[in-house]
Amino acid sequence: MCKDKIVIETRSADETFALGKKIGEMAVPGGIYTLRGDLGVGKTVLTQGVAAGLGITEAISSPTFTILQIYEEGRIPFYHFDVYRIGDIEEMEEIGYDDYFFGKGICLIEWADLIQEILPEKRIGITIEKDLEKGFDYRRITIEGAKKEQMDILNVLPADKRQEEGML
Repeated sequence: MCKDKIVIETRSADETFALGKKIGEMAVPGGIYTLRGDLGVGKTVLTQGVAAGLGITEAISSPTFTILQIYEEGRIPFYHFDVYRIGDIEEMEEIGYDDYFFGKGICLIEWADLIQEILPEKRIGITIEKDLEKGFDYRRITIEGAKKEQMDILNVLPADKRQEEGML
C-alpha cells in the first residue's frame, strides 16, 4: 500500500456515514477496501455509507455468518466480506474470492488482517478507532493507499475535524 495517509475525525454516526458515502461515490470497479476496527467501532455505519454512495438502497448489515453479501442494484456491484469467523484461508477459495477481488465491482473486507496473504497489494486500507476521552461518538478514521486525486474525500467534513499526514 501507498505510504500516504489521511486521518479524519468524525464525531457522530452521521459524519461516519457521510464519509462512507463519499468513498462509495468515488469508488471505481476493481477497488479493494480493507476495513479494520474493534467490534462496535462503526464499521457497519461506514459500510452503509459506502453502499449509499454506490446507489444501493437495500438494507446493509454485516455478513458475519455468511462471509459475503453481494449487492448488485447500485451503479457497480458491491461485495461486502466479513472474514471474522473464517477458520482457514481455503474457505475464501471455496467461495471464489478472486472472482470478486478481480471482478467488476468493489470489495469491502472487514477483518482483512485475517486473510492478509491473499489480499492484492493495490488496495485502500481504512482503520476506525474510538477515543472515549474525545467523546462516545468520536472516531479517528485513517485511510491509507488512496491515490492523490482521491484524497478529496476530506472535503466531506469541516476543516476543524480533519488532519492530513504524510501528504506532499
